[in-house]
Amino acid sequence: MKDIQNSPDHRNIDLREAGIKDLKYPITILDKEEREQTTVADISMSVSLPHHFKGTHMSRFLEVLTSSGCRFTGSTIPQVLQKLKLALDAESAKIRIEFPYFLTKQAPVSKAEAKMSYACAFTGESCSDKEDFILTVTVPVSTLCPCSKEISTEGAHNQRGYITMDVRTRMNKDGTFAMLWIEELVAIAEASASAPLYTILKRPDEKHVTEQAYNNPVFVEDIVRNVAEKLRKDPRITQFTVTAENHESIHNHNAYAVVTWTRPNPQDYT
Repeated sequence: MKDIQNSPDHRNIDLREAGIKDLKYPITILDKEEREQTTVADISMSVSLPHHFKGTHMSRFLEVLTSSGCRFTGSTIPQVLQKLKLALDAESAKIRIEFPYFLTKQAPVSKAEAKMSYACAFTGESCSDKEDFILTVTVPVSTLCPCSKEISTEGAHNQRGYITMDVRTRMNKDGTFAMLWIEELVAIAEASASAPLYTILKRPDEKHVTEQAYNNPVFVEDIVRNVAEKLRKDPRITQFTVTAENHESIHNHNAYAVVTWTRPNPQDYT
């Protein structure tokens, strides 16, 4: 049958990305406690397209995906990217896998257990001059305003906040990326806010959490600095961006802060 995608194109325009997106697909990822966790991801995959090709072969993206076994870590994503470049005769490839990750959380006093979800993503890119992998984790938290606590005789306003961490890890000598657990980033984020969030809380738990938040007021600026201070100490991490956003309870706007950092001389930590 005639292959239209491989037919020549005379407009002389290279495409940075061409591929598929918004593919819902079951995947398996590593779980620190349970070893593996199955979830449903929203997947985007693309490759570069030289100017002399009319189109790319969309079916080959799915063939590479299914042949990978849909098990994704910092070790397997570089392999998937190499397979994409080979299957589609491309100089560069990119994949983004967005998924909910579930942890069993125990209420602080009653010890009642329930699942808590966190929005996560793996982003990988491979081209002639770099190999890249980013782990993204967004953690919902509780924050209490230090200014409100200082000026009020009773109480202080608090709100739900979201901490998003985009973290690059160092590449190992075998071409894989250093392992960083999602659970580790969740713990760092929760320790950097006023108090964690929980799926289930009994009355003693609510008392504990509200008092914990009241005794630990933080601005969004405090949060990103708290997270950054912890991430910089981890030798596996070479670069990060941390964003904190509060959904303000008494203002008609949100408050946010961002910090970025790149490790000097990351080769010293390999």
